[in-house]
Amino acid sequence: MSLSENLEQILSPAKVSQNKTILEQHSHDESYHTPKMPDVVVFPESVEDVVAVVNYARAAKIPLVPFGAGTSLEGHVVPVRGGISVDMSRMNRVLDIRPDDLAVHVQAGVTRLKLDAELRRHGLFFPVDPGADATLGGMASTNASGTTTVRYGAMRDNVRQLEVVLADGSLIRVGSRTAKSSSGYQLASLFVGAEGTLGVITSLWLRVYGRPEAIVAAAAQFPTLDAAVRASTTMVGAGVGVARVEFVEAPYLDAVNRFRGTSYSLTPTLFLEVHGSEPGVMAELALAETIANDEGCLAFSHVREEEVRNRLWEARHNALLAFMAQYPGHRHMSTDVCVPLSELPEAIRHARNELDNLSVKGAIIGHVGDGNFHVSIAFRPEDEEESSRVEEFGQRVVTQALSVGGTCTGEHGVGIGKRRYQAQEHGDSLYVMRAIKATLDPFGIMNPGKLVDP
Repeated sequence: MSLSENLEQILSPAKVSQNKTILEQHSHDESYHTPKMPDVVVFPESVEDVVAVVNYARAAKIPLVPFGAGTSLEGHVVPVRGGISVDMSRMNRVLDIRPDDLAVHVQAGVTRLKLDAELRRHGLFFPVDPGADATLGGMASTNASGTTTVRYGAMRDNVRQLEVVLADGSLIRVGSRTAKSSSGYQLASLFVGAEGTLGVITSLWLRVYGRPEAIVAAAAQFPTLDAAVRASTTMVGAGVGVARVEFVEAPYLDAVNRFRGTSYSLTPTLFLEVHGSEPGVMAELALAETIANDEGCLAFSHVREEEVRNRLWEARHNALLAFMAQYPGHRHMSTDVCVPLSELPEAIRHARNELDNLSVKGAIIGHVGDGNFHVSIAFRPEDEEESSRVEEFGQRVVTQALSVGGTCTGEHGVGIGKRRYQAQEHGDSLYVMRAIKATLDPFGIMNPGKLVDP
């Protein structure tokens, strides 16, 4: 029997597809990396389905790639060696909400916005916000973070317990539903950020938070890039209770204005958000404005209404779409690095200088409150000379970040695109990572060609 016929027998025909459109959808993510068709796509609806698929893949030594929403940015879900794409979208139930424990139990295919809608009825929210409506399983796999990391942390900080199917078909639970534990190895942290190379996440217990009494958003405009970044790092260093502090440079704002009809001033800008009690929020905002003024802030404005705040952050989240709309026929490359806060102004200045020196079409945006920034680049892969300049730019930015104690990726993950920098960043500890991979996945079937693979 063929691969699809075997899987149809193990699962059911309704859970298996070789439709060309479905295969194409699972051949790529949102990155520039070359698509590759899987041989078949399966849609498990239960843990038992996942175990059955993994057992079959192990016995047949067929590659297996977990697939969430396909919103990753470094080729994580591209089945570079073909095989089975395991689409988790049908495992999309919120299993349990426990307000008294500030915890929620979800299947891996639940999306971020669906979870938020469920939690809102209980006065709760889940803070990790990568922008895209990604699945929670996918967000855990890449250790996603985003605009709120400066206050609430990344996925690794908010995952309490995971249910994972290993490459040998065994189902394990790692972590604890408690707020803390000193018992045993912290295996949950191992699987968060493993990018599907060690197992398939099927469900997660997540930490959630009470919705704050008051939320105020603000925009601060600065005369120079350095002044804006210095203001952000000073705010964090001074303990200002910002829940978000985002840097957007002028080329991005220009693109957003033209794309959405807004009228942002074309100066380096910080977008801020403060959460807390009514008097507390206003006190924190006043301190943030004082720090901004010390750096020569040109204008500082704030908004309270939820609809207006949402429009402000919608502009931030849609900045990439706005940027790429300027370059029809181009592909998008987004590189992100993270550096110690003290090194951030120089790192961003270096990135801007390299964009100019190499004549690369790019703009900088970032979660500067935690030292993480992104460079969005528009280029044409078929233009070898342009692609070479883009490649050179990426290498220079990563090399500079690593030279000051940073990392090649703060939140996008390694996938295919950042794999080349793993030895440079991790040194001999990369051998430990590969030993773990070989122990848990001796046949190399779990998302091969990614992360720590040579």
